[in-house]
Parts: sequence; C-alpha cells; structure tokens
Amino acid sequence: MPDHIHLLAWRNEESCGLKNWIKGLKRVLSIELDKNNNVRPHWQEGFFDHVLRSSESCIEKSEYINKNPVRAGLCSSYKEWPYRGIIDQLVIED
Repeated sequence: MPDHIHLLAWRNEESCGLKNWIKGLKRVLSIELDKNNNVRPHWQEGFFDHVLRSSESCIEKSEYINKNPVRAGLCSSYKEWPYRGIIDQLVIED
C-alpha cells in the first residue's frame, strides 16, 4: 500500500520480542528511505500487532492483506500488486 505496510511474521521463543523486531525493521527501512531522499518522518507512532492463534486465522489475515490493494482500487487482482512479497507462502484462495 502507498501509505502503510502489512506483515505476517513468525518467531520462535528464542528470538527477540515483536517490539524489538519491529524497531530493527524500522531502523533498516529508514536507512533505505533516507538513501532515496524520502521525507521524514517515515513512521507513525506505535503500530498495530495481533497474535494469530490458529492456521485458520493466519489464512484469513493473509487473504485480508492480499485483497487490501484490490479494495483500495490499486489493482484488479492481488496477484497484480507489484509490491506483494512472500517469503514462506501460505495457501491463498481467490
């Protein structure tokens, strides 16, 4: 999306907490945004996080994320969205 990002992230018990992970991600992305002369501030205060508790809710959230640019009228199919990325693919039904 032009003004926000959606992420699904998994972590194991040995990794850092979600807030620390987000902080690191924002730091790395800010460096890249600065290199491309994007105007600061890059981030709004806070972020919304939600713990997924089942594979069903994970699939539902993934479908919501994929359909977001379609609902916004930015493309006609989530598969056309050029900024869509997948590291570990979930099964998504059209």
